Parts: sequence; C-alpha cells; structure tokens
Amino acid sequence: MDFGSSPVWAVIGTSSGMPMEQIMTIYPRHRAFFDELEATGDVIAAGPFADRGNLALFGSREVAERFAAEDPFLLEGVVASYSLHEWNV
Repeated sequence: MDFGSSPVWAVIGTSSGMPMEQIMTIYPRHRAFFDELEATGDVIAAGPFADRGNLALFGSREVAERFAAEDPFLLEGVVASYSLHEWNV
C-alpha cells in the first residue's frame, strides 16, 4: 500500500484489562465517536488486538490526536493509555 509522501499516524492503545461485559456497555459511545471521525475521511484502518489493546491508523495528525484524547474507551477506562506515532510508510 502506498500512501505517497504523507505520513500515516498510528495510535496504539493499551488495554486496561476491563471485563468484556463492561467494555460492551461503553462500546456504543466509542463507535459513535469513531463514526464521526470516519466521516472526516482521515481514518485508514482500526481494530482490536487479541490482548484487547488496539491500533488505529489516520491520514492526519489532527484526527489522530483527537482520537487519542477524546475516545470514550480512554475516557471511561477501557484503554489504559494511547500512544501516537508518525509512521513513514
């Protein structure tokens, strides 16, 4: 996959270990927020890891930073922390 000269912004989330039952009560808020970000056209891909951490790839730093700061999964304790990385693909 070629993204040209533009960097891709990777946001990596570390799981807090919250039980899946609790995660699913928060998921609708996370999904609504993520849908809003997808509408910007800057979401490349996203999804969970087997250990319940996650990865999201963005085409703009602004949207990646917003996700890392405002995602309900972070604000409500599903994700312990997010780290933002510029990925020179």
